[in-house]
Amino acid sequence: MYGFEALTFNIHGGYLEAIVRGHRSGLLTVADYNNLCQCETLDDIKMHLSATEYGPYLQNEPSPLHTTTIVEKCTLKLVDEYKHMLCQATEPLSTFLEYITYGHMIDNVVLIVTGTLHERDVQELLEKCHPLGMFDSIATLAVAQNMRELYRLVLVDTPLAPYFSECITSEDLDDMNIEIMRNTLYKAYLEDFYKFCQKLGGATAEIMSDLLAFEADRRAVNITINSIGTELTRDDRRKLYSNFGLLYPYGHEELAVCEDIDQVRGVMEKYPPYQSIFAKMSYGESQMLDKAFYEEEVKRLCLAFEQQFHYAVFFAYMRLREQEIRNLMWISECVAQNQKSRIHDSVVYMF
Repeated sequence: MYGFEALTFNIHGGYLEAIVRGHRSGLLTVADYNNLCQCETLDDIKMHLSATEYGPYLQNEPSPLHTTTIVEKCTLKLVDEYKHMLCQATEPLSTFLEYITYGHMIDNVVLIVTGTLHERDVQELLEKCHPLGMFDSIATLAVAQNMRELYRLVLVDTPLAPYFSECITSEDLDDMNIEIMRNTLYKAYLEDFYKFCQKLGGATAEIMSDLLAFEADRRAVNITINSIGTELTRDDRRKLYSNFGLLYPYGHEELAVCEDIDQVRGVMEKYPPYQSIFAKMSYGESQMLDKAFYEEEVKRLCLAFEQQFHYAVFFAYMRLREQEIRNLMWISECVAQNQKSRIHDSVVYMF
């Protein structure tokens, strides 16, 4: 039915698409960021944000403010908007919106398991979890000693259960196993989300395929760079790459054998969409890579709003809002630590 979405989309999706496009117009602009970069204290940041959509969430916060408070309140706004959209959504949009939170669920599971391994207090860990990735039995993750127990005791009743089939082992949990678990879960999640979007068809499938393929390729590059110099074998590395994306399959074969960052760069420069990302870096350095990927992602997310009658705008809006919160966290940290000269190092501008 590609091209005919306009006939029926608005019956169920029109109201929510209008809502999400309205939210999008409330994202901070370059002018807002320039003003925030001039702030001398966190109270100045709060004062400037009071004129934006974050105002009601920060207005009752007493001084002195902390960076964590600003981030927490800004995240609360995102969660409130998400819950409102989810309450109004019907199938298949409601399932699509739930898929967006599975990444946060995986991060929360990994956070709790890692924290427990290092004997951190469970309550303290729960406070650090992302609110979009919470589920009922998350606090009991602390009792698990290995992957099998983790699945049997806790995760079997969560939406993540199908993704665990590939990483159920009896090995005790340690830092290396947990990282492999995170990447295996993400691989299964991205592939499942990709298949779901393909099933929806139309403009949703077209745009989401591009956005998820970019996410899969970025994860493949990060896995490669982070596993250089570790005991992870080439086959293990290849198993963590998603089975779709621009790099699949030939790019994955080449990435699996890379021994340093310059070899990764050589592989990625063969793919025109990624040439510009690696052109921003000098040889041998990877510090600016995250920012370059974020900038490319933001560009693609903004383009999702150029078409109508599709669900990708919901995914794009959530991601853009999360990037905005990362920007605010970085600016707040730089101001709090009196490092204003470094503010522009990590801020990714959107509009």
